[in-house]
Amino acid sequence: MTRRWHWGVLALAGVAATLAWVVSTTVFPYHSLNHDEGVYLQQAAMLLDGQVFLRPPLEDALRPWFFVEAGDRLYAKYAPVPALFFALGELFGAYRLALPGIAAGVVALTALVAREVFGSRVGLLAGAFVLASPLFIIESGVFLPYAPTTLLNLAFAYAYLRADRTGSRRWAAVAGGAVGLAFFSRPYTAVLFATPFIAHALWTLRADWRAALPRQAVTAALGLLGVGVALGYNALVTGSAFVFPYQAFAPLDGLGFGQRRLLGHEIVYTPELALRVNRVVLDLFFTEWVAGGVFGSLLAAAGVVWAARREWSARAAAVAGVFVTVSAGNVYFWGTFNILGDVSAPGDGLVSVLGPYYHFDLLVPTAVFAALAAVRGVTVLRGVARERFDPRVARAAVALVVVVSLGGGAVVTAGNAADPVETSLDVTETYETAYAPFEDGAPADSVVLVPDPYGDWLNHPFQVLRNDPGFDGRAVYAIHDRPFAVADAFPNRSLYRYVYRGAWNPAAGSPSAARLQRVRDVSGAAVTMEARMGVPAAATATTIRVATGGESAYYTAEPTNGAVDLTVSVRDGRVSVMGDVSVVGTESLTVTGRETVRVSAFVQYGGGDGFTYRLSLPVDATGSGVRALSPRVERCANARACGGAAAYVPSSTRPSVFVTVSMTAERNH
Repeated sequence: MTRRWHWGVLALAGVAATLAWVVSTTVFPYHSLNHDEGVYLQQAAMLLDGQVFLRPPLEDALRPWFFVEAGDRLYAKYAPVPALFFALGELFGAYRLALPGIAAGVVALTALVAREVFGSRVGLLAGAFVLASPLFIIESGVFLPYAPTTLLNLAFAYAYLRADRTGSRRWAAVAGGAVGLAFFSRPYTAVLFATPFIAHALWTLRADWRAALPRQAVTAALGLLGVGVALGYNALVTGSAFVFPYQAFAPLDGLGFGQRRLLGHEIVYTPELALRVNRVVLDLFFTEWVAGGVFGSLLAAAGVVWAARREWSARAAAVAGVFVTVSAGNVYFWGTFNILGDVSAPGDGLVSVLGPYYHFDLLVPTAVFAALAAVRGVTVLRGVARERFDPRVARAAVALVVVVSLGGGAVVTAGNAADPVETSLDVTETYETAYAPFEDGAPADSVVLVPDPYGDWLNHPFQVLRNDPGFDGRAVYAIHDRPFAVADAFPNRSLYRYVYRGAWNPAAGSPSAARLQRVRDVSGAAVTMEARMGVPAAATATTIRVATGGESAYYTAEPTNGAVDLTVSVRDGRVSVMGDVSVVGTESLTVTGRETVRVSAFVQYGGGDGFTYRLSLPVDATGSGVRALSPRVERCANARACGGAAAYVPSSTRPSVFVTVSMTAERNH
């Protein structure tokens, strides 16, 4: 039985590893809607380079999402333990290789924990229950900290229970090391999971302190050592052992009721709101995100009742206690509110695609007690059937009940998993469009200017476009707001601009196209931008506005051969416009310092409909000459739609709508 059991666990772990790889590479190849993945992968790269801090050569333009500024250094708001797991994958060839290992470990350790409490058959089925749970399926394929931390919590639970059974101080030491590392990873999560086992430890001391004290002391000492390491890391990065990095990033983002705030998002998190939110989250967890949905949850409840009546022990109570501590403890954490989106619409927010991940640890007791109920239930059913029917009929009846139950549970599980997987696949399809310009990698020795739809952050939302820790990789990614400063910081690299068409909303299928535009950096006594803009034959008029700062000049245009040719020159602080245009009114445009010259060409059809070309030309006239970069080019439904989300992307389906731009400079004499 022991050999077969071990082979069974290995088989489950193998399936879990394969599943994690498939989910990671097919459902989340460009990562998920949770942009924390980029934070952990950035940390992983730093760890592999032996760095705790990033030291960007340019302030502001190179700050990744959820990194804290500390003078000229940056550090992540998260502890580095989950990133360490992912870094181990990279050592074997790819970050993604860590995910199958973590998934296999979670399933195998769940089986081991269940076996410690209720025996081998329950253990094997508990591992299968976790493997089949939609929450595990989704989380096993993403670079988030919940599965790695649960792996550490499970390692602690198994080692602790084995030490309790055998009296082994070695296993007690493993338990202490695991829980200490779990605390370093996610302190509150580790405390919630460990509390029932701490209660068990105190109970064993009360029952027989002479036998229990030595091993419990070993576990406690190593666990506290992990706490000390976490506090030491705090002191290193924040300057105070008792200020965690996430607190330094946002002091009101954490545990407690009252005013809670993370960047521009804030609420008053009352106990009433907390209870309402957690009721919704727990309902989602037990009805949609565990194997079998409601049926699986009822099975777990039946397992708790069975254990309480027939197989209760302090060890069983410790595992069951995780239900209480994790459920109650998360009431005190406003993050449960944030994953819901609209509280009145449970299908809204990140929970709809990634599940109630703050409650990931609840999979453990749910699996253990559901497996207990299933195994004991089959045993009771077999006994009753044998008493009432012929042995052959009894076996057939029991087999039929098992097959029908498994089939029904599989159907419910598949249905529950289908929606988040389908949604994520749709998002991935949009990501594929958005990242198409990088399909073969970024250009060598390049600097890529990227937009900032969510504020002055890198990797939010563009998780795939991450910098190497030394900002010396094949490409350097920088926020587009300070293009001249970025170009000056990396003078030996070619400059590009990443743009996309449509608002950044992958869940709604946007953007619809993307482009990597080469940016020319020219300077001299004068700079000239020559643009050719396509005008469809059906157009009735074309008008042009050129603006600098608070000044504007207006022109009418006469297309030649289906296009308007326009020349914009900057010399001695003045802007001149030539080409297929005639000025309307007065023409007086000046530039001082670093400005953007904006050219808006409205192509009008009958009835007032039409579209607008927008060329935004960065100009630097601070010195004796002038310097300019290739303009950002947009094609907008109207002028008000311009401004970053309407990038011009060449299309073969609309050959009459096009823009070509060239840049030249007149040398200083």
